[in-house]
Amino acid sequence: MSRRSFLSAGVVLMCMMANQAYAQGRDPSTLRVALLPDENAATLIQNAQPLKAYLERTLNKKIEIIVTTDYSSMIEAMRFGRIEVAYFGPFSYVLAKSRAPAIEPFAVGVERGAPTYNSVLIANAAGDVKALADIKGKPFAFGDQASTSSHLAPRAYLLKTAQLDGEKDYKPVFLGTHDAVARAVQAGQVPAGALSKPILDSLIEKKIIDPSKIVQIGLSDPIPNYPIVMQGNLTPALKESVRGAFLDMKDKEVLKSFRVEGFVATDDKSYDVLRDTATVLKLDLGKMK
Repeated sequence: MSRRSFLSAGVVLMCMMANQAYAQGRDPSTLRVALLPDENAATLIQNAQPLKAYLERTLNKKIEIIVTTDYSSMIEAMRFGRIEVAYFGPFSYVLAKSRAPAIEPFAVGVERGAPTYNSVLIANAAGDVKALADIKGKPFAFGDQASTSSHLAPRAYLLKTAQLDGEKDYKPVFLGTHDAVARAVQAGQVPAGALSKPILDSLIEKKIIDPSKIVQIGLSDPIPNYPIVMQGNLTPALKESVRGAFLDMKDKEVLKSFRVEGFVATDDKSYDVLRDTATVLKLDLGKMK
């Protein structure tokens, strides 16, 4: 065999081995688990310590908890394989799936017996906004642009219920996180805004938000809850273990950090309703961050 033929055969063999390894999937010793940055990062990481301990014990692997700077960076981290498992918001999952088709949603949180939740629209109790119609011509606070319950759902709700178009009828103000919206409305820095109702309830329970200083002016239709998503190139055995760790989760302290009663199985089709909502709002998924 000539030297050239020998080298060519070696290249072919290496490619075959690489393809076989990819087909068998990845089984890293450390799993990087990302949490949606919908609240203060330090608080999220602290609250996730029971989850970290549970997954390390259940999966017999080192777990690294990651909170990215915003929704966009979390989507990109999933896209480029810098995280293995992620707790996405419903719409941020849809955006991630459009850019990384191989990722797989496999579990969804259950609240009050259902895998859905709502977006709540609130106003400052001492302010000028008493009803949805009063929002016209004023600033309205959203969280992250890729947030479901702090942007997409309430924006659609305002359009459908009060015929208020964010392009011309009010001024959208993006504050990044749900708790930032609640704080800004409570302080009167913005007259009104929207966020996840479970997050608002949690902020009130923790006495971060005073319910006497805000009023509810709207509530969205049920929204598919936050999905747990994994990379599609993990080994079948690891996928099954990760899936089981969430679907069989009974630890109340861990579940509390997710603000859910438990997890049930889900799939990509469950989030088609958000793709339809994006179409109604004329949002281009490819251009959104």
